[in-house]
Amino acid sequence: MMESQPLQAPTATAPAPGSAEPAGAPPAVTPGKEFTRTCKGLVVVLIGGYVLLQLLPSSLNYLAIIPSKTIPYVWTVFTAGYIEQVLPGAIGSSLGLLFCGKDIEPAWGRKEFLKFIILINSICGILAFCFAIGLYYVTGKESFLVTPLSGFHGCLAGFLVALKQLLPNLELPMCFFWKIKAKWMPFFVVCFSSIMAFIVPDSINFLPTLVSGMYVSWLYLRYFQRNPLTGLKGDPSDDFSFPSLFPAAMRPVTDPVANLFDRLLCARSRTLEVALPISDPTKASRRRERGERVLEERLAADNAGDTEASPRGHGTAED
Repeated sequence: MMESQPLQAPTATAPAPGSAEPAGAPPAVTPGKEFTRTCKGLVVVLIGGYVLLQLLPSSLNYLAIIPSKTIPYVWTVFTAGYIEQVLPGAIGSSLGLLFCGKDIEPAWGRKEFLKFIILINSICGILAFCFAIGLYYVTGKESFLVTPLSGFHGCLAGFLVALKQLLPNLELPMCFFWKIKAKWMPFFVVCFSSIMAFIVPDSINFLPTLVSGMYVSWLYLRYFQRNPLTGLKGDPSDDFSFPSLFPAAMRPVTDPVANLFDRLLCARSRTLEVALPISDPTKASRRRERGERVLEERLAADNAGDTEASPRGHGTAED
């Protein structure tokens, strides 16, 4: 079993020589350069799960979610997220884990990284079971009850939301020479998966897990994760609000949803406890510098006023 490590401070860019960085300013998160040992170990788990299914096909009944059998085999909602049924899925999930994990784990630390994976996979498994039961009652198709559901794609969707929070301007390669910024990747994946669900009917089984992975990961990062940069719980910055996951044209629809989230889940007052956006620490540094300059000017003005008043009072006493 892997040993857990405490939360680490995120990887930061070194300040330029001679530049004065304000005390307490959060460091800039930078992309990782090497695959982490934790991600390599999880890749072994994913590939091992695929190999196990090839050697013992009957093990799928005990590791993947089959809604008609989930009640006796409750543990499948927790194991299904680590089982890939096809080779392309195993390879794609392994690559996604390696490339996303090398950017996320250095910022969070191994313990928080593993906690995130276990949490998202478990909740996605529960929601996948609920969606399958709901689709069965709506459509009456028994295929929703007997189709095995498994895969790491729900957690990969959560990684995209985490990259939007940590490195929103990071350009992720899509195909050939086309790249897309990390802050738009969750919306792009949801749109692409929705279109594919109509083109390839079998792919609709992946859509609920993808959407729930993004939704649950955003809720956790927004309201519950202890932020190692600020020490606060969650990330209430505008750059990570619910409307920021969508284009500006959709704000009339997304703003009411965001306000509902805030009323239900944001227990503390924004005016008393505001987390600095970790996506742009330069702005945070500039705010501190401006505040320090204004404070110094006020103190200098007060000192000058006291200095002028003191000679006048002394002269009046001599008269």
